Amino acid sequence: MTITEAEIRERTRTLVAEVGADAGQVEFRSAQWRAGLAAVQYPEGKGGLDASPKLQTAIEDELRSAGVKHHSMLINPIGIGMGMPTVLTYGTNEHHETHLKRIFTGEDIWCQMFSEPTHGSDVAGLASRAVRDGDEWIVNGQKVWTSLAHHSAYGMLLVRTDPEVPKHKGLSYFILDMKSRGVDIRPLYQITGDAEFNEIFFDDVRIPHSNLLGDVGDGWRVATTTLMNERVALGGSTAPKGSGTIASLTALWEQKVGSLSSGAREAMRDRVSQLWIESEIVRLTTMRSRANAASGNPGPEGSVGKLASAELNQKIWNAVMDLLGSDGMLHEPGYPLSRNRGTSGYSLSKAFLRSQANTIEGGTSDIMRNILGERVLGLPGDVRVDKEVAWKDIPS
Repeated sequence: MTITEAEIRERTRTLVAEVGADAGQVEFRSAQWRAGLAAVQYPEGKGGLDASPKLQTAIEDELRSAGVKHHSMLINPIGIGMGMPTVLTYGTNEHHETHLKRIFTGEDIWCQMFSEPTHGSDVAGLASRAVRDGDEWIVNGQKVWTSLAHHSAYGMLLVRTDPEVPKHKGLSYFILDMKSRGVDIRPLYQITGDAEFNEIFFDDVRIPHSNLLGDVGDGWRVATTTLMNERVALGGSTAPKGSGTIASLTALWEQKVGSLSSGAREAMRDRVSQLWIESEIVRLTTMRSRANAASGNPGPEGSVGKLASAELNQKIWNAVMDLLGSDGMLHEPGYPLSRNRGTSGYSLSKAFLRSQANTIEGGTSDIMRNILGERVLGLPGDVRVDKEVAWKDIPS
């Protein structure tokens, strides 16, 4: 029987009434999981109701209206946005039982380990190796730009298991216990003063073969699922109209408008209005992308939201800095800069600095344009001279 939006809203209101909007994160989200309202398109018994993914927006709307504060992208952004759909799609029932619910509740934070110092955008060319030893794999190598690794219980690890075949065919994908012997996590400090991502070194790290997702050598297909979900997760949210990044700009505009000259006021009004319109377009586009996802796995169209939101965020924070004028150069005493809190509860100057990464993280804007051009618009692909060459024979 098809579940209607009205029924979903009623189930969500019942959940809130029974558990309480002020319940703790793990308690509330465990109940949400059991009710099938965690990811409504997932199978029954695994956080969902086998329903249309379009209904998830109704659930989120009801939870916000009830004052529930536990937002997925703040609790466990990589685990929920990328790990859950990947484990659901390629994991065994044992993987599902062990990981899915704990990812959603935030009991286990997850990270993603794809990029390497020599291979960022060219993920398929990575060099970290895994060699089989009975029922285990021994991993050596290095990853970089790994967000939240220092807080993570588990990581999604892509490594090379066969250097004798072309680069896309010799990869395998593992779930890594981040507390494993030989895993060395080192923070990387950013221009914001924070160290939200890290470099990771692997020194004879042993991973059970049972932690493999998909088949040996099938890592690129599994990784593509992760990457497509990453771009949707980074592409925006289903938050209410006018919320999010644009809210910081409009709040500041209301503060500053009275102090601007008439000419500056007219010019900035047009600029703020245009950015608000663009934000709403990106928000609605993201909602459509998520609603069209099959079993939580979007297609290449997810790159639209990622590309648009990344560049829009930078335009919004540039406008914020212009509104602040010389005040935008100031920070309260103390380090890191995150101690300086602004209009939205998040330092405006820090947010401007952080936004510079938006067009790099999760795939650069150039990569997004390539994906959209080739896989959505059907344009000819770039020349790839190493496509059929064994990885070991590609010049380094």
